Amino acid sequence: MTRHRITGLLGALALAAAALAGGAGPAAAAADARTSGVHASAAGAPAAPPAEFGTDWHDPLTAAPPVARPATRSCEVTVAEADFRDYTPYVGTYAPPAACGGSWAKIVLRLDGKVKGRQYDRLGHLSVGGVEILRTSTPEPSPEGITWSVEKDVTRYRDVLAGPQPVEMLIGNVVDDTYTGVIEVKATLTFYTADRDRHVTVPDTPDRVLPLTSPSVTTPRNTERLLAEVYATGSGGGCEEYWYMTTPDAAPYSCKAADGPYREVRISVDGQLAGIAAPFPTVWTGGWSNPFLWYVTPAPRAFDVQPIVYDLTPYAALLNDGRPHRIEVGVAGVPAGQSGWSTPANLLIWQDEGRAVVTGSLTRHEEGEPANSTRWTPAAPGTPAARHRLDTEGGHRLTVAGRLDTSHGRVTTTVTRAVHNTSVHRWTEGENQDALTATWTDEESVSRGPATVRTARTYTMDGETTLGAGDRLRTVISLGDRAETSTLRGGRTVDRTLLDDRYTGDASYTANVPRDQRHAVGTSTEHYRLYGSDPARGCYDRTVSTAQGTVTVDRRHC
Repeated sequence: MTRHRITGLLGALALAAAALAGGAGPAAAAADARTSGVHASAAGAPAAPPAEFGTDWHDPLTAAPPVARPATRSCEVTVAEADFRDYTPYVGTYAPPAACGGSWAKIVLRLDGKVKGRQYDRLGHLSVGGVEILRTSTPEPSPEGITWSVEKDVTRYRDVLAGPQPVEMLIGNVVDDTYTGVIEVKATLTFYTADRDRHVTVPDTPDRVLPLTSPSVTTPRNTERLLAEVYATGSGGGCEEYWYMTTPDAAPYSCKAADGPYREVRISVDGQLAGIAAPFPTVWTGGWSNPFLWYVTPAPRAFDVQPIVYDLTPYAALLNDGRPHRIEVGVAGVPAGQSGWSTPANLLIWQDEGRAVVTGSLTRHEEGEPANSTRWTPAAPGTPAARHRLDTEGGHRLTVAGRLDTSHGRVTTTVTRAVHNTSVHRWTEGENQDALTATWTDEESVSRGPATVRTARTYTMDGETTLGAGDRLRTVISLGDRAETSTLRGGRTVDRTLLDDRYTGDASYTANVPRDQRHAVGTSTEHYRLYGSDPARGCYDRTVSTAQGTVTVDRRHC
């Protein structure tokens, strides 16, 4: 970072490096909610937060729920165990647990990690049989060290996990005299058996899971349902890590993209657009020029990167001809030839047991005209506090439908998806003040037979970073991840779920000085709500608040 200048959010990595150079960085990860709690004094009351950050803090913690587990017999298998010091992947083998058979009600992946010293946040992945089952990132450590864990329901990969498979895991890292943090991880799978007497059954999972390792793929000829999942992340340290802040070439900002910040993740079949989605605006633990925001509580999804899911069933009939077809993923809005996005993908396939070949046709393809407009308003000349302003609005709509003649009758699937983004970006000359207010919506409707599932997703970001007098840097930010899903039959709602994850943070420190002179302070709150109309799912509502690395509130509301 140049002194007295925030180089957009690209400066976040430089600022994180400056923070680490003094002996510590931020710590944030998806910790196991069941084993972390509030710091308490000997009398049992919550301890008062320190005046400023020290050299250690509460292990990373989120308000998200742990993975629900059935009360049946279980077996645990270690999938990978490694110390990551460079960009050498861990390579091993996996075999399913013989003691738990193959009739599994649930499979839970758990990643346990620890790191201490100085280190950047790092992106990682775990693949079994070539299928990526986890995409994650790491916390930045304290000098004394932190531990964290991530859990994920991976039951949908049951087909891959049913037999021996090669394993690859990588968390790219650099360890030297300055960046000393070795990232130690252990990944395990726990298999829970089905038990009819306890009403714990085997769920409906894909019959085949295929990694999309090349555009050319041949699917089984009796495919009757087809989903694609894409782990799309803008990452790698360049401007695409902060794609939502980029500006057209004409605007005087440090991160450029000819078409501005609008991004859209697209999937195509044989060159025809088959699915669209809004990317989730992930913020890593060095993000927004202030790693102190994420010491204890990370931004939503930072350590469990969730894939975008596309329903490609309308294309199943075309793919069922036994010949290879091209399925490709791309990110619209990225400047030509510019790297920075990772889009590993898997195909999830359900097969018709009653037919060797399922026939049908693609019956409808309607694509709206993509919209992407930006308007740059220059700052008033000669006024130091005046701000440049970039207004962006973009969107797209797609409807596809197809029919399949299955062993249980003719089934028509119609998928409609509409994405939209608005943002207002304001910054001063020199970028000492840099602010963004943005909203992304992704609305999807999937009708198959008599049932329709509608999902309305909304992602929000509202933040500002200011570098003021005495190099005092402050970031105030709020982030939102919301999804409401309704299932209708005969026009009547029979099920509804709501997920609402909200993060707010406020942190400041003195930049460009040694650690003992930074006087860093920060507060954060995450409120995670998950409600379902099905009584079996019940209600989950938890709030976690922190101050200077100490958990001050950990409250469950239902």
